[in-house]
Amino acid sequence: MEATAAVKFHVNRSCIVTASRNRSPVLSFEYLTYRNRSFFPFSLTITRCSTTKSSETGQGSTFESSISLKRGLVLDLGISKDSWDSEEIGSPVVKRFLSDNEERWYMWYHGSSKQNPVSDSIGLAVSNNGIHWERGVGKVESNEDVGLVMSNGEDWWGFDTASVRPGEVVIRSSSKVRADSSVYWMYYTGYNTETVEFQSQGFTSGFGNPERFHLCDENVEKSKVYMSLPGLAISQDGRHWARIEGEHHSGALFDVGSEKDWDFLYIASPHVVFHGDGDLRMYYHSFDANTSEFCIGMARSRDGIKWLKLGKIIGGRKSEKDGSSFFDELGGRYPCVSRNKRDGSYMMAYEGVDRTGKMSIGLAVSKDGIKDWKRVQDEEAVVAVGEGGAWDNEGVGCPYLIEMDGDSDHQWRLYYRGVGNNGRTGIGLAVSEGNEITKFTKQSGIHL
Repeated sequence: MEATAAVKFHVNRSCIVTASRNRSPVLSFEYLTYRNRSFFPFSLTITRCSTTKSSETGQGSTFESSISLKRGLVLDLGISKDSWDSEEIGSPVVKRFLSDNEERWYMWYHGSSKQNPVSDSIGLAVSNNGIHWERGVGKVESNEDVGLVMSNGEDWWGFDTASVRPGEVVIRSSSKVRADSSVYWMYYTGYNTETVEFQSQGFTSGFGNPERFHLCDENVEKSKVYMSLPGLAISQDGRHWARIEGEHHSGALFDVGSEKDWDFLYIASPHVVFHGDGDLRMYYHSFDANTSEFCIGMARSRDGIKWLKLGKIIGGRKSEKDGSSFFDELGGRYPCVSRNKRDGSYMMAYEGVDRTGKMSIGLAVSKDGIKDWKRVQDEEAVVAVGEGGAWDNEGVGCPYLIEMDGDSDHQWRLYYRGVGNNGRTGIGLAVSEGNEITKFTKQSGIHL
């Protein structure tokens, strides 16, 4: 199998957001090895921001109220009518790269435009602090551009002809892929126009993709969602991507399960963790039609291309208390797993769905990353929807968890997708209170 890691787009670049760049202290790299080649983890640090009142302009409660409604928001919809991400954004995958004289943050995320709201593409935004982001209106052209970097596939037989969304990006080398040096590996969800049907307790989907749900009554017909499978693409600059064909006839890495399996309907949100030499782990979600709940499962691989499923690891749960319910009663989805550098345990952030379809974010911990996942909270989520007219008052999910390497403290940063009034989406940021993983605070005064 041969692959080319450079695909060039010929369109103009336009950057529509600029911000001041306050650099944080640069921390040293740490490297793991994969077949005696560098595998790139990354060091992180937090920049705290606070809301202040302007004495010169006399801004008072109205200004502060406006800031409060935007608390946590770090990336909004594209403001130009021609922007590739003007209709919807989400699925943040955030990395920080450090060198002796520069710190650079990358965020890959999905978006759709007002011209084509039903088809999701993948774009790239960059930052010097992980808070203020530069973005582009259209497709990238050079290896310095930002904007749209990957659209749906054009092969009629492909699994990703309708939409694509990022799941995880790692940097690694492999003799199985022909490239000059280490390359970016993007694991992503690909959707086609084939639909599958299911119905859960009290809510249904009418928008195509599995995570877009709304309340319904008992007379509503079953949901129809786009079929999705996991895919892989590689790049030498994080901007120009070439698909790697998997073993499935559609080009996907692997297929759904059999009719009686928990992942028979679709497979989405592949998140890959490098555990050690020849041991890569993929966490993904599906909807179990047998139990009517969202579930998270995993697969393992030696080379990142051929995968063996291990089964379900997290599902829904019922409350035994009268009148109460868990935030993830109907299960979890969009897993993001990170290995704790302090004790070697595995942290999983995931989107929980309650009995009404409301989305919030929970955390679970496992010693080995495979079995015995324990939720860190019981009934309450660690990140909940915003209050009142907040930009994320309808749902929070698609979490991306990052461990911070502070010199004097130890924190976790959590990026997420927020949904507000009329389904408007954005990307937000919450930070743990030190190493206390049960308490996250949405950052204030950071939206531009």
